[in-house]
Amino acid sequence: MGAGGFVAGDVKNYPGKVTRHVVNACVLGAMGGLIFGYDLGISGGVTSMAPFLNKFFPDVYRKEALDTSTNQYCKFNDMGLTLFTSSLYLAALIASFGASYITRTWGRKRTMLLGGIIFFIGAALNAGAVDLSMLIAGRILLGVGVGFSTQSVPLYVSEMAPQKHRGGFNIVFQLAITIGIFIANLVNYLTPKIAGNQAWRYSLGGAAIPAALICLSALKLDDTPNSLLEHGKDEKAREILRKIRGLNDKEIEAEFRDLVTASEAAKQVEHPWTRILKRQYRPQLTMAVAIPFFQQLTGMNVVMFYAPVLLQSIGFENNASLLSTVITGAVNILATGVSIYGSDKSGRRSLFLSGGAVMFVFQVALAVLIGSKFGTSGDVIELPKWYAGIVVACICLFVSAFAWSWGPLGWLVPSEIFPLEIRSAGQSITVAVNMLFTFFIAQLFLAMLCHFKFGLFIFFAIFVAIMSTFIFFFLPETMNIPIEEMSRVWKQHWYWRRFMPDEDDDRRALDLMV
Repeated sequence: MGAGGFVAGDVKNYPGKVTRHVVNACVLGAMGGLIFGYDLGISGGVTSMAPFLNKFFPDVYRKEALDTSTNQYCKFNDMGLTLFTSSLYLAALIASFGASYITRTWGRKRTMLLGGIIFFIGAALNAGAVDLSMLIAGRILLGVGVGFSTQSVPLYVSEMAPQKHRGGFNIVFQLAITIGIFIANLVNYLTPKIAGNQAWRYSLGGAAIPAALICLSALKLDDTPNSLLEHGKDEKAREILRKIRGLNDKEIEAEFRDLVTASEAAKQVEHPWTRILKRQYRPQLTMAVAIPFFQQLTGMNVVMFYAPVLLQSIGFENNASLLSTVITGAVNILATGVSIYGSDKSGRRSLFLSGGAVMFVFQVALAVLIGSKFGTSGDVIELPKWYAGIVVACICLFVSAFAWSWGPLGWLVPSEIFPLEIRSAGQSITVAVNMLFTFFIAQLFLAMLCHFKFGLFIFFAIFVAIMSTFIFFFLPETMNIPIEEMSRVWKQHWYWRRFMPDEDDDRRALDLMV
């Protein structure tokens, strides 16, 4: 057993089948990832369209038109345009805290529906924008929609899925994000050929389609048994649990009884934001902050940035951007499939650690390969096709490692470790930290690239080493552990057990909850 390992021991093993109902619920629920992925993919393409820049950022447009340098490190460094792109993440950050209250009081299903509606309105405003203020207003609404969806969807899927398949079903959310990115990149490539100077309107307006899908999905879905119990709908909760597990009342009794116990404890907590700061929740709170923080410092952005330039150097010319997104997007989707299977077979820790090792190796390899050809000046030189081919292979291997590890597990693990009474608050912290550091990376990345040059790969490689060490020592295995029994993994961990109360303390705590 590794330093952060966990021996299952007497952890309960609830029966449950992979039924049509649970597949529908988890897959349709995970479609909330499409809106996040589509926006991630669409923004970069739109901000490179000359008509869009000329209309909303004329200074940037003139700068780009007059820039004849070949320096690839500093060519795109403009803080104003970057602020437009990254403003969505600040809106999502703020919205995630409001979404915590709505998720707990309205339920997971209604929060997903509300997020889809708000995102739809934001997409419509962006598509019809006539000035910068209208564009930013739409951007803010998109961020609110993303905040609501990333708050509610991982919780929804974790609570609906059977314990033995919770990892795979939850990672469908990340798969939906990768599909959304892939579709957005194709849209960015095709719309200029069809719509000319108005291409950006179609690209931005296309976000309404995944928003409509999540709305329709939310209307069809049942709420989770956990959420129904929180609202006093015990019989409805039993009915839904029986349906998604494919079992009779007797067979679901043990799981249902534990859900009721967790719900009763949750109802006694009036202030989850105060409760989550208590010592006994220190392990979960640490993971809710550390995992999304590290996820944004894997260096995925810096690797993806170079893909079009490198493919163009191989000789693909004007199709380089499309081919880079097709290749890396396909790798991203396929490798996420590995995580869907592996998270419930080999465990979360093994995927984290193997992914971290591969990312570290290829970050260093890319630093050496790019640095030896681009140097510190960043001037483009003609690369031999075989050399550029090696670099592209390194990019694909890095992307695949991220896609089977930190990409999906950065959402899965935080969503499954919190007890019900603070689950919504915990997920809000995860989303907020993710969006905060996504904002910082998006805002600072181009300036860092301009100053660090190829050394930026080494910067991120160091963080990959640090985060892998953290996982090895401090993250226990959560595979196959019932979501309402998760406290056991912390009580048996070599470090976190010092923060966990014993059974007598647990009973006394019920009388002191605030």
